Amino acid sequence: MKRIPAVFACTVMGLMLTVPAIAEDGLSIGHDPRNSSTENATTKNNHATSVSENKLKQLAPLLEGIASKLVGRIGVAARPIGGKEVFVINGDEPFVMASTFKVAIAVAVLDRVDKGQLALEQLVNVTPEMMVTGDNVLATNFVHPGLNLSVANLIEAMITESDNTATDVCIGLAGGPAAVTAKLQSIGIKDQRVDRMVAEIIRDFYDLPGLATAKVGAEALKTPGFAAKQPLRNLKYESDPRDQSTPNAMLDLLMKIDDGSALKAKSREFLLGTMSRTRTGVGRLKGLLPKGTPVAHKTGTIGGVANDVGYITLPDGRRFAIAVFTKSSETPAPDRDRAIAEVTRTLYDYFYLFPATER
Repeated sequence: MKRIPAVFACTVMGLMLTVPAIAEDGLSIGHDPRNSSTENATTKNNHATSVSENKLKQLAPLLEGIASKLVGRIGVAARPIGGKEVFVINGDEPFVMASTFKVAIAVAVLDRVDKGQLALEQLVNVTPEMMVTGDNVLATNFVHPGLNLSVANLIEAMITESDNTATDVCIGLAGGPAAVTAKLQSIGIKDQRVDRMVAEIIRDFYDLPGLATAKVGAEALKTPGFAAKQPLRNLKYESDPRDQSTPNAMLDLLMKIDDGSALKAKSREFLLGTMSRTRTGVGRLKGLLPKGTPVAHKTGTIGGVANDVGYITLPDGRRFAIAVFTKSSETPAPDRDRAIAEVTRTLYDYFYLFPATER
């Protein structure tokens, strides 16, 4: 049996969180040869579960306090795959999803693939007029007509590069924002909604004169001071309930993707594989994890918002799903990333030391 260290300790921004370890026998499930009473064994296991859950609950206010020095406000929901214990900070509070809403969009598109209404190899013509502003692969590199991309490659660009043009094309393939929200509701997710195209979101956030096409964005960047205000928080935008999710709702979506409730097996594997190739946000969920840790995720950033959601694999092969949202931040971007990384590493250590199979 795996030995649990005498102390569960993790360094969070210089603060050592020390949680006394639970004895190995106290976490075991099954017959204890030293006690033949089924009732006593059950009581013992229930006690171990409650102690473990208490340790997790104790981390929440500590991590929220630490995060408050790095971001405006944080929301977290995490759960081991196959486990019941959920870690939550402000789990029922709505947060701006930013580009993490692209997970829901991918699910809606792949749902149409599952139903035979689309095919991953189906080609879609992406015209110059469809290009959305942003530091995106498509708008930056393909300025001429004649670009045809498969549905699979559009999802790939949307997730791995967070490409805004690919996202709006995918929203169209899904049937529009309302169809994405309808798909979420059909699988029981009520506190997450998709309401706008990316071109509309960027227009509303920066108060642009029209949809945030590549042309409109290029003109806006010529305005003195426009680039400097991009990382600044926009409280009016954050108070808009559109395109928001609670951490618990995002966690629910991640769990439903993984357990097959949201998609058929082939589409599930396609999406998880795509998320594993994400190239954005290296300092967020991945930021403090051991080098080479498998992470399948999707980031989101706009103004004072920095998010990251996905799945993390532990050294023994077990996995956990996690959603970390932040908002209203006035701190530098590296601090926002650090807040997400600190929470993630602490939960990585916790879930590894206290396996769900022992609770």
